[in-house]
Amino acid sequence: MTKREITLYTDGACSGNPGVGGWAAVLIYKQHKKEISGAEAETTNNRMELRAIIEGLKAIKDASAIVNVYSDSAYSVNAINEGWIYSWAINGWRTSGKDDVKNVDLWKELLALMKKHDVTFIKVKGHADNELNNRCDTLARGAIKELQKTIALDSLPF
Repeated sequence: MTKREITLYTDGACSGNPGVGGWAAVLIYKQHKKEISGAEAETTNNRMELRAIIEGLKAIKDASAIVNVYSDSAYSVNAINEGWIYSWAINGWRTSGKDDVKNVDLWKELLALMKKHDVTFIKVKGHADNELNNRCDTLARGAIKELQKTIALDSLPF
């Protein structure tokens, strides 16, 4: 059986860093397109970049697919393409400088999801003329605004 080839665009954003953050993913398979997004109240931009990739991979229904992940996050793409994530795992989730790896919970979740698919990471220029990267940015920022409204309403005294 031929594996499906899926295009996955992702982006994360934060209002303050740390602060309220949003993530978004656009999945494309042939003529089908699916958009997903979400937000967290207290997070960082890097966590949202990783969350976008994770949630995008989780949204793939196939047990095994070829997935091309497009991200403007050098943090995420370089960790995979330069092999840092594998060194971190081998070294007990410590960097080459012996510091604890940040966001280890998300890196572990991402590694587990990558085992299910044939995943390739491609770095794209952020906030440029890439339509799907810009769409993800819009969705992530929209998720932030929605969560900020909820937080504001929850803080009312009545």
